[in-house]
Amino acid sequence: MYVDFRVEIPNEVGKITRKTIKGTTYIYYQTDRIYHSDKKYSQPKATTIGKMCEDDSSMMIPNDKYMIFFPEAALPEAKAASSRSACLRVGTYMVIRKIIAEYGLDTMLKEVLGGEEDLFLDLATYSIIAESNAGQYYPDYAYNHPLFTEDMKIYSDSKVSSFINGIKKEQSVEFLNRWNKSVTHKNRIYISYDSTNKNCQAGDIDLAEFGHAKDDKSKPIINYSVGYDRTNRIPLWYEAYPGSIVDISQLHSTLQKVDGLGYKRIGFILDRGYFSKENIHEMDRMGYDFIIMMKGKKALVSDLVMEVKGIFEEDRRCSIRDYKVSGTTVKRQLYPSDEKERYFHIYYNESKRITEREHLEAKIDQLGELLQEKQGTIGYECPRAICEYFDPVYHTKGDAKTFVSARERTDVINREIALCGYFVIITSEKMTAEEALEEYKSRDVSEKLFRGDKSYLGNRSYRVHSTESVENKIFIEFVALIIRNKIYTSLKDQMRMNKKKDNYITVPAAIKELEKIEMIRLSDGNYRLEHAVTSTQKEILKAFNLTGRNVQEQAIGTDVLNGLNPGQMVIKIVNDELVKLMGSEMTEIALKPGN
Repeated sequence: MYVDFRVEIPNEVGKITRKTIKGTTYIYYQTDRIYHSDKKYSQPKATTIGKMCEDDSSMMIPNDKYMIFFPEAALPEAKAASSRSACLRVGTYMVIRKIIAEYGLDTMLKEVLGGEEDLFLDLATYSIIAESNAGQYYPDYAYNHPLFTEDMKIYSDSKVSSFINGIKKEQSVEFLNRWNKSVTHKNRIYISYDSTNKNCQAGDIDLAEFGHAKDDKSKPIINYSVGYDRTNRIPLWYEAYPGSIVDISQLHSTLQKVDGLGYKRIGFILDRGYFSKENIHEMDRMGYDFIIMMKGKKALVSDLVMEVKGIFEEDRRCSIRDYKVSGTTVKRQLYPSDEKERYFHIYYNESKRITEREHLEAKIDQLGELLQEKQGTIGYECPRAICEYFDPVYHTKGDAKTFVSARERTDVINREIALCGYFVIITSEKMTAEEALEEYKSRDVSEKLFRGDKSYLGNRSYRVHSTESVENKIFIEFVALIIRNKIYTSLKDQMRMNKKKDNYITVPAAIKELEKIEMIRLSDGNYRLEHAVTSTQKEILKAFNLTGRNVQEQAIGTDVLNGLNPGQMVIKIVNDELVKLMGSEMTEIALKPGN
């Protein structure tokens, strides 16, 4: 919690550092140095003690950590700066609050968390708006935004940390049960299932293990997967599992979990990382359909591609114009012992062919140059990956083996060139090549979900020190993902309706624009809308069935509203359309002086 007075930035050489985040410069105090025996160096451990004043780089506004590390410092006589900002950014909060009400997330979380759902929702909202999951910066966000907490109380970063640590595993499990129960199980749905992994920067985390990192920073990772209902366009569940577990192995556990959640009439949309004979057999056994991508050059499908090559590419009837590809379908078994025939949809993309061939040619050239550099080297053994394209020649004399040269395996290279531009989608259910591609392309939404999670929710890494903390952060992150995904799909629908792509109809741009809707506190102590809603903001609000045309704001004295304490200020945002959509309950924001 920050205070409302200034102090000089401590002059301790080697102990004080500065770091600027989103325009605010934070002051850090080094509390310790941790020695890494494996790397033979020590790393400083620091905590923030304040933020630098914008008008004076020698002064800062301290927080409660400053009082701990500098207990003898002379402080001005002043009260803690728990008063709220004179300017509140309310636009994005209004949209998020409406989404939470539509999904009933507040009710579910209240039943699960038993009264602490407000801070949970504030943390989820914070990660969406501030694009951060760092609890230490939450008080700065809370200072100038409306909150779900009672009386909009601003909690310190230490309270946020203890809250996150206090969430129990059974509470997150119960939320997932309730959330999935709210989704209809009657209609057939396809679930796009994918995973990513995240670096874990500190702490003794059971889930953090070295594995196949997508963003390799030579750190332990945590694997994280999401099941996305592409029919209803909502995330359904999440899984966090050790970084050493590969996708193929995890899918078996996922299938059991889906069955336990009550899903029967479903299909899975998967990328090639999940393909295995065992997984196909398990999905068959459980009655789940699948749509899975395979690259054309893989041995499983390359013969099939060569079989139909030259037959469909120039046929207008096989053209799929929306994706600028040609496609055809054949029936085959996946493997000799397969009991069912599958549908192999083979596609050809001319621009993809040019790109893939250029990459292949560049790769061969690079490997050839490497082999030239190794000519005459005694004891050099050509790696298996290079021998795939080159036949090495050695000269042996006694015990010495000298690498002489290498010949290109032109038959292998030519076959791979012939497969450039082709890809295959395999489905268990009968459908056309166009239908299969349309279904598979719906995975773009789940892939954007992961990109949004890492880039726009600040969750590229976890900065926690216990297994409970990381699991609970993932829980909060998943709820934020549900909300942000709804923002994304609503904006996408609005763009489709407008039949044009405006620059502001993206989630980051829309949030940035909505954050400009501000209420300012005037000399009478009440908040009022600073200016009318702009045409751009109206267009964004329209995506959520909100309108800025009739938005009004007025400060109402406590004598008008029942149940409010004396001195309490209330911002009442009156919106005729909002009232119609959300019922008779107005959107009321309660503020107590001192919060």
